Amino acid sequence: MAERGWASAQLIRAAQDGDRESIAEVLYGAHAHVRRFAEHLCASPQDAEDAAQEALIILYRKIGTLRATGALASWMFRIVRNECLRRARMLVVPPEDVEPGLATSAEDEALRRMEAELVARAIQDLPDVQRRVLIMRDVLGYPGRTVAEALGLSNAAMKSHLHRARTRLRLGLADSARP
Repeated sequence: MAERGWASAQLIRAAQDGDRESIAEVLYGAHAHVRRFAEHLCASPQDAEDAAQEALIILYRKIGTLRATGALASWMFRIVRNECLRRARMLVVPPEDVEPGLATSAEDEALRRMEAELVARAIQDLPDVQRRVLIMRDVLGYPGRTVAEALGLSNAAMKSHLHRARTRLRLGLADSARP
């Protein structure tokens, strides 16, 4: 059975069968849940909205492939999680010592991707507010006051969350680097 607030099993089945009104109703009912989940996972409100929209587009295109009507919520949350992770990975900047336009070896590229994966995973493991502060401040480069205002924090609280996030990230990456 679908979760409360989501679409009924009957409505989902009709959407899976291609009924346009049912598809629209499922999308409308899912949006608030998907958006709320994305806000907790993504670094910024813009990324959250983009991830939610991407998840809804995927739902629209692939609802016919959904196996069980009761799996809608977990399927959507998995799509949102993957989209937020993809967006976080895109934020990882390539090394500065490589000139633009120069090809790196396949080994270097694989190592860079593995490092980016570790960093993205370590950032994802941070508590929600710490993750948002870290990404907005250190990755996106927003000024501290802008980050604090966007997240509804005082400047001192934002700095405290940023310090804790950097410390946890540094310790987490150091632990994963040990053999």
